[in-house]
Amino acid sequence: MLPALQKCPRHLLVCEKSSFLLEKSRHATHVETHYYNYAVSFLLPECGQLPGKLKNTIDGFGNYYLVKDLSLHEFITPEFRDTFLKKGKLIISADKDTYEELGLQGKPSLYSGKKTMRYIVNIDLTEEALSLDGKKHQRVRWAFTEKKPLKFDFLLAWDNAGSEAPTIKTYFSKYIVKECPFKISSVVSKDVPCPVLKSRELHAKAGESCSAVEMFDWLGAVSSNIDCNNRASSFISSCCCPDPNILVERAYVCTITGFLTPAKIMQLLQQLREYFDEPKLSQWASLMVHGFADSPVSWRESEHGFYKGGENLYSFVIFNNEDYWLHMAVGAHDGCPP
Repeated sequence: MLPALQKCPRHLLVCEKSSFLLEKSRHATHVETHYYNYAVSFLLPECGQLPGKLKNTIDGFGNYYLVKDLSLHEFITPEFRDTFLKKGKLIISADKDTYEELGLQGKPSLYSGKKTMRYIVNIDLTEEALSLDGKKHQRVRWAFTEKKPLKFDFLLAWDNAGSEAPTIKTYFSKYIVKECPFKISSVVSKDVPCPVLKSRELHAKAGESCSAVEMFDWLGAVSSNIDCNNRASSFISSCCCPDPNILVERAYVCTITGFLTPAKIMQLLQQLREYFDEPKLSQWASLMVHGFADSPVSWRESEHGFYKGGENLYSFVIFNNEDYWLHMAVGAHDGCPP
């Protein structure tokens, strides 16, 4: 076997605890700077159906859009900037040949290895140098329209509630635009063993509570509908719930799949906090968010690679006292989560 195949790709998991009530809590920053989300799941122990407020929030998500063969130069026009952007950047992850044909300034990918085969081009769409009469705008436009015209199928989403601006569908009316509804699925499991947690203790206490890492592994199994009973007759999964645990009568898992903006994730997180405004049998609920595997970035502008996995995800464990645990995980070609 080749030595490279014997090495397990590195993964990073960062766990932290805090309270939503603290002024310096970073929960909003972590959500708002993880831009490209394709799935979110939430788990409600001792719950058998979707609560009304959460249902109303999900029903209000609307659609996202698939625009076919969209020319890249559309994103640098003054019309696009004035319609959709207050600030924003166009980040291009290009192979060596495409980068050289474009002729734009960039930098080698952090994960190219000794021989650079991929480059990152970062264009600030709202800087003054990119104004219509600026030399930079003319050069970028020339690169995208004449030197190396690029067209792709794009997923687009925009939170414009109450705005008088045109919708994505009307703005890109000269292209083929498909409205994409979110896919929503749910599972109610019965007699589910759930970890015992203490909100102030990230590390396990023997016989008293489970650790944040054990909880993260268990959440991944449950959200993937993997049986964690670890029966001797099972040849599919050896996963089991960490000790100590308690048996809950039922647990509700809802998964929403599509292009989810950070604003929609924040709405769900807020509703899960408010879920405990009324007494509940369970002391916690969870929210898990998965980023696109082939996204050019993970958090903020941190370069994200997907050739050895593509993982970039995070989860919240929301406690009924407004404490929370936050897990952030990335794969081999990523920097440490913020």
